[in-house]
This record gives sequence, structure tokens and C-alpha cells, in this order.
Amino acid sequence: MPGPASVDPAELPALAQAVIAHAKFPQLATLDGDQPRVRPVSPVRVDGFTIYVANLRSYGKTHEIAANPKVELCYLDEQHDQVRITGVAEVLTDPALLREIWDSNALLRRYLVTPENPALIIYRIRPERVRFMREWALEYHEVPLEK
Repeated sequence: MPGPASVDPAELPALAQAVIAHAKFPQLATLDGDQPRVRPVSPVRVDGFTIYVANLRSYGKTHEIAANPKVELCYLDEQHDQVRITGVAEVLTDPALLREIWDSNALLRRYLVTPENPALIIYRIRPERVRFMREWALEYHEVPLEK
């Protein structure tokens, strides 16, 4: 059985973006004290490697992120290519960007009625590190981040 295809370092950003586009539903890892917690999430916006995730204040991850905003997202596509985004989650407060996300997301509008709904939080996950792995190659490649 042949091994995974080699990876050209110049193609890493595009390869990682393709995984994000195809996988759609990453796993989000947080810490609950000293206990890791992982759950699937549905991003409401993707800007490069900055990922936006909607949340309800009543959810467990709200308290976990407030206590420790360091998180990791893991995307896995159907070819088993993987992207891990290590970053910091912050509550999005930019009204124009909140409105843009709200206007582009029918599910938010259907369930939360108004962007001013006090139950709604949108987290912006700012990437500090992005890694790509081709189908279980057991080797991560660092994806360069634009500064």
C-alpha cells in the first residue's frame, strides 16, 4: 500500500484551506478545569484560519472559554487529511461583523430571532498555530500564518 503523497511546503496554506472548506464541522477542544472537553461545532464564518463559532451562553463551553480561552479546532476531511488550529477564543464585539454574520446565517436568524438576543455569543478563534497532516501520515506540517 503506498504511503501518503508528499506535501509541497508552498501548497500548505491552500491544502489546509481545502480541508477546512470540505470538512465544515470541526471538533472544538476546551478545558473544563483539568478535564479536556471536545465537541463538534458549526462555524458561522471562516476568514482564512480565523474561525467564528456561534454559541449560547447556557452551553458548557461558555464557562470553559471564559476560564481559559485557549482552544483547538480539528478538521478531518473524507480523505483523512487533518488541520489543527490552535488559538484563542474571544467574544466578538464588532457590531458590523456581528451583523454581517447574522445576515448570512439563516439558522441563527431562525432560532435566535434577533442579533441582540442575550443568549447569543459569537467567538472569534484567532489562530496562533496551524498544522496540516495528510491522511494519517503521522507527520504534521506547520502552515505559515500571515502576520
